[in-house]
Amino acid sequence: MTVTAPDARAHEYDGTTFRFCSTGCFEEFVRDPKRWIELEPPERKPVPRGTRYTCPMHPEIVRDEPGDCPICGMALEAMGAPADAEDGELTRMRRAFRIAVPLTAAVLAIAMGDMVPGIHVRAWLGDAAFGWAQALLSAPVLFYCGWPFLVRAWRSIGNRRANMWTLIGLGTLAAYGVSLFALLAPSALPHAFREHGGAVPLYFEAAAVIITLVLLGQVLELRARGRTSAALRSLLDLAPPTARRITDDGDDEEVPLDSIRRGDRLRVRPGEKIPVDGTVESGRSSVDESMITGEPIPQDKTDGDTVTGGTVNGTGAFVMSADAVGDETLLARIVDLVAHAQRSRAPIQALADRVSSWFVPAVLIIAGLAFAAWAWLGPSPALAHAVLAAISVLVVACPCALGLATPMSVMVGVGRGANEGVLIRDAESLERFERVDVLLCDKTGTLTEGRPALEAIEPADGFDESTILETVASLEAASEHPLAQAIVEGARERGIEPASVEGFESHTGRGVVGRVDGRDVLVGNARLLDEADVSIEKPTEQAVARRQSAGETVMLVAIDGRSAGLIAVADPVKPSTADAVRALHDAGIRIVMLTGDNARTASAVAARLGIDEVHADALPEDKHAFVEREQAAGRVVAMAGDGVNDAPALARADVGIAMGTGTDVAMESASVTLVRGDLRGIAKAQRLSRLTMRNIRQNLWFAFIYNAAGVPVAAGVLYPLTGWLLSPMFAAAAMSLSSVSVIANALRLRHTDL
Repeated sequence: MTVTAPDARAHEYDGTTFRFCSTGCFEEFVRDPKRWIELEPPERKPVPRGTRYTCPMHPEIVRDEPGDCPICGMALEAMGAPADAEDGELTRMRRAFRIAVPLTAAVLAIAMGDMVPGIHVRAWLGDAAFGWAQALLSAPVLFYCGWPFLVRAWRSIGNRRANMWTLIGLGTLAAYGVSLFALLAPSALPHAFREHGGAVPLYFEAAAVIITLVLLGQVLELRARGRTSAALRSLLDLAPPTARRITDDGDDEEVPLDSIRRGDRLRVRPGEKIPVDGTVESGRSSVDESMITGEPIPQDKTDGDTVTGGTVNGTGAFVMSADAVGDETLLARIVDLVAHAQRSRAPIQALADRVSSWFVPAVLIIAGLAFAAWAWLGPSPALAHAVLAAISVLVVACPCALGLATPMSVMVGVGRGANEGVLIRDAESLERFERVDVLLCDKTGTLTEGRPALEAIEPADGFDESTILETVASLEAASEHPLAQAIVEGARERGIEPASVEGFESHTGRGVVGRVDGRDVLVGNARLLDEADVSIEKPTEQAVARRQSAGETVMLVAIDGRSAGLIAVADPVKPSTADAVRALHDAGIRIVMLTGDNARTASAVAARLGIDEVHADALPEDKHAFVEREQAAGRVVAMAGDGVNDAPALARADVGIAMGTGTDVAMESASVTLVRGDLRGIAKAQRLSRLTMRNIRQNLWFAFIYNAAGVPVAAGVLYPLTGWLLSPMFAAAAMSLSSVSVIANALRLRHTDL
């Protein structure tokens, strides 16, 4: 069976209703299906690509065409909404990595084979083949796979901005150059620098390994950056590709969304997405605005009410006037906020570049001084000693361990977090999480379950709970309202099945009426009962006020013209939320609730949980602005949410935290996702951040200690005392030892207790 779904409307087939998202992808079964279905999604609408490009590490760099950042050498990213295609830079890096891995493995097998007992690679191949095999296998790794790095290193020198690429370029070229020199002119090497048996030392494998590891880091980083772009594409998909415009003759015409102009009259049918922001002119319906407010309960709309583009119309139909189109719509502004917030982030790799700004010149100066000292004062052959001393300094200072220090700890730390249900996007999130001192959180779906549930039944005199629940559930079973479904589910959990209903009527904004087992039943607000001349008893009025002050939604019940009591529905707080709030308070974090819900409900939930501060009726722009105000006050802000309405704040916050039970847009905009939707994961994530950042600092310390000790030794400071010079072979061994230390230290994170 094939089902085609061009929009978000529900489709019915053989008694089963299916619902699809705007791109035609399967969203959910409204009723339990008995068969599989195959989908034919419609052609995806084009997504515009930004015409200007900027550097994610240096946002002040803006160019009209793609290229590399003149400061750090990183590839520039398109500003604005990205194209729905894999980033070209990621494709190139992934292809280069796939080529480099087998070639580097082969070089290592040849170079290190003699270390395995019983293996004699050099003897089997002969000295000439042994050297040239390594040279030929490592050449494409360095000069093809690593060519972009060499170009960036050259530009960093030309721009006089030393960075990681400067270190990588110098280190790999030095390792390959000295090896090629030794291979081409072995007689020029002093005997003291030869290995046992007179063989010349080769370091081709060092150059190949460095390039391969750097390529791996680039692939991981570009993939993370690509996922942030997917958030913008998901946001754009919320808007329907077309709208139904009413012509001057009163006819309907389906037109592309970008052809809508302010003042156009549009028809919105049941189940359709509202195309643009506007005002209802005629008709009435309920609209699911959860993408904006985060609240699951649809809002009733009638003449004069405003509607927002991208929200979903319910069962009614209406005609609206377009007030904001194109870049003026709320959805477009959300996309712009997310894009701007993502571009404003500074990656953790900036730390390595800051260190490199003084480390690279220092290494170059030491290498130059070593060359001059040996050429002037060194024993014969002085020039050869001078060249090799300078090369040894560059080899021992090669940034292999420096490059591994951060990614190894991050890879292990992120894997450890995943085992605990905490998904962390990148190293930047770990770095910032360590310093978080204020947590902003949405209410619905974050602190609460995110779906209404039956809370309580309070009967009036002469009625009992079972009678009221059975009667109300029977009537509400004919309604599609989320509150009605909560009541029906609550009744079924108590073993009550709905009875048959006659004369069912829904009164928008007031409630529902009908006959259940021959009795006239009304369920709704006070206005509905007033219209039916039903008086509400004093105890019931007091119960209504009490439960509304507690943040519950209350529906009054009347049976046969008499007030029968009330039934209350609420969004229950997650069982783990109270423990999570206490743990975060113990960690010294201030907690602020930002919610689109009303102040009464928000305050009730906050008081129950002990939350420090509450801001209700908050729109996406309000949440984004609150994050900026907290950051301007010098605070490090984490934002936890689960809806589209939270996406701008999640992207702008120092650390965005999404519930795994929430929307894809929220998860793509956030840097941390709690798979189980449990706030206790935030406390775990913060501890993981502290442990990982401490591990990174230890790794950097290891890397620099080896360099600090190895560089002067390679330059020959021990020669006057011991007569011993550090061979480039030992320089490479020291470099490898620093890498082993970094890797071993990073692996300790696998066994940390969160």
